[in-house]
Amino acid sequence: MKMLRKTLCAMTLGAATLAPVMSTTVFAAPVAASEQQATNNLVKQLSNIRTLSANFEQTTKATSGKAPQKKGLTGQHMNQTFKGVMKVARPGKFFWETTSPAKQTIVTSGKTVWIYDPDLQQAVRQSLDEQVANTPALLLSGNTSQIMKSYRVTQPDKGKTYYTLYPKVKDSAFQSLTISFGANKAPSLMILQDSLGQTTYVRFNNVKVNPSIASSTFNFTPPKGTDIIDQ
Repeated sequence: MKMLRKTLCAMTLGAATLAPVMSTTVFAAPVAASEQQATNNLVKQLSNIRTLSANFEQTTKATSGKAPQKKGLTGQHMNQTFKGVMKVARPGKFFWETTSPAKQTIVTSGKTVWIYDPDLQQAVRQSLDEQVANTPALLLSGNTSQIMKSYRVTQPDKGKTYYTLYPKVKDSAFQSLTISFGANKAPSLMILQDSLGQTTYVRFNNVKVNPSIASSTFNFTPPKGTDIIDQ
């Protein structure tokens, strides 16, 4: 990852005689935090966020030769960049709207998750149960006390604010999730890897920490004529 920065150390070797002084450059390996330290550090990082708004760019790539199909993602969507807006109010409130190249809205007020596709005039309604709450996007709005229960947290370099999480449940939507925080203590990048050989990169920009967000943002009422599917 670009976030990985290696510390440069110079060692000067000398001899008792008048031989030339030689300089050798070596790189110190980063020191990883313990799992407990990593979990505590991530919880502290997320606890500083009460509300959050950002623009995002999301791209999914196949890391194995053939792009497989999965629910909600077909081969034609691979390598496309989806842009949109995210808003979060902790705990449990989340708004994720893709604006291009197609529009889709995912929103929850903490009890029900709506996935709305205006082109299809279709809205999927799901209960915010444990399985749904374990999806990567909802990590940003979830209850920090559940992190230790749901994920094994690692911090490859305890001096850097990026973490790789591994779900403890077997049927999770992803195998690993790396989240990196920027100088403003807000998330700047998420990298998701799934069991189908796909890697999704979500880059955040124009990030605002603890802005005022209207509570109505997280309420959703299907427009008239929308086909509602319960799952």
